[in-house]
Amino acid sequence: MEEKLVEWIRSDHYRMAALDAASRLQLKDWCLAAGFVRNLAWDRLHGYVQPTPLSDIDLVYFDRAYASAERDEALEARLHTMSSHPWSVKNQARMHTRNGDPPYSSTAQAMSYWVEVETAVGVTFDREADELKLVAPFGVRPLFEKTITMNAKRRKPKEFAARIQDKGWLRTWPQLIVISEI
Repeated sequence: MEEKLVEWIRSDHYRMAALDAASRLQLKDWCLAAGFVRNLAWDRLHGYVQPTPLSDIDLVYFDRAYASAERDEALEARLHTMSSHPWSVKNQARMHTRNGDPPYSSTAQAMSYWVEVETAVGVTFDREADELKLVAPFGVRPLFEKTITMNAKRRKPKEFAARIQDKGWLRTWPQLIVISEI
């Protein structure tokens, strides 16, 4: 499954251009995550020829030394000079305070607190080695099972239900199955 997901990402020119731009920032412990990977998997599993549009591209990274919102804004501005992708940059070193969680120790550990299991999948790109690497604290199997699973660590059923409704996932990908109790 991981190989298939990497193959899908590599064959998507839009996503590879975004990964190339993000890699030029030379951040440590980063990935493009959430809908960037999730939506592509759901599109492919639903047999869609054209990918569904992304409202944003979530670049998440972890850097305790530079954890200000201003740094994220500066990184977004740099990315906008490189590409017209709809960037959203968030340093996970400070997001625990917004989310009411214990401090995170890495990008993957922060992702393990995201509302849905399937959203907590990202990909990073080593330009020099031309290598894609998945970041998936829950693995990628849930993406291939066509589920939307509430994260047992998060347990916020109202937020979970609101995200499904607000994002229109069941309208866009009607084969998805919601799993709110795990």
